[in-house]
Amino acid sequence: MQVGLHALGIGDGARRDIGDAVAAAAEACGVATLWAGEHVVMTDSSSSRYPYSADGRIAVPATADWNDPLIGLAFAAAATSTIGLATGVLLLPEHNPVLIAKQAATLDALSGGRLTLGVGVGWSREEFDALGVPFARRSARTAEYVAALRTVWREDVASFDGEFVRFDGIRVNPRPVRDRRIPVVLGGNSDAALRRVAAWGDGWYGFALDDVAQVAERLGHLETLGREVGRDVSGLRRCVALRRPDPGDVAALADLGVDELVIVESPPADPRRVPDWVSALVEPFLRAVAAT
Repeated sequence: MQVGLHALGIGDGARRDIGDAVAAAAEACGVATLWAGEHVVMTDSSSSRYPYSADGRIAVPATADWNDPLIGLAFAAAATSTIGLATGVLLLPEHNPVLIAKQAATLDALSGGRLTLGVGVGWSREEFDALGVPFARRSARTAEYVAALRTVWREDVASFDGEFVRFDGIRVNPRPVRDRRIPVVLGGNSDAALRRVAAWGDGWYGFALDDVAQVAERLGHLETLGREVGRDVSGLRRCVALRRPDPGDVAALADLGVDELVIVESPPADPRRVPDWVSALVEPFLRAVAAT
């Protein structure tokens, strides 16, 4: 099992000096992946329910800086040389898939094949409205967009004819480094999200899970869904973030087949404090992993 860090792109983590310091320190410590999430739009008041808190409200204030994850991760890539990069998650149905195929492949190529594209279907109707994208059927749109991404990456001259996206005879370069593929990991903890993972995902990013017991239950349900669609899901990448992670959970998570425990925290505002902050945060988990 590996340890990831979800600390870039929001608030102080959106600053260049903090991002560079976090990325360099995480790589030096042996963190596997730097994760960065997305919201294009925040609103001062929202009728949409945030799915990862008991009160249905997101903890990030609407006034906070929130970087575009692909641009932010490009800066992290330039500050490092080996650490993985992952969107956690990019809200794919809000974007043009041909443009995302281009941007993701560019980042993957420039970073030497380090990108994982984590995607989600989104939860904020207000955000979709601001972008002029229908909120309805966003799951179907996401599935088709991923199929279009994979077509663009795979084919020298790509054509696609779907409900939401169509193109014919196009070339989109550069190509992803690893066999013309970028792993597509799906976010979300609901049954519907796990059904998407089982059907067509390369992995799962479970976010803000309560504890090891919930991880076990969700992974068990993923196995069930895989059997229902006739797909062996044992080889899919399994990344999870717990609300209150503890190094004592590492052995149990490893036994469940979790590939990466992602630590979600906000960095300090002073870049001089970042190396010690990263080390103190992740080293207990890295030692626990080494002991498993």
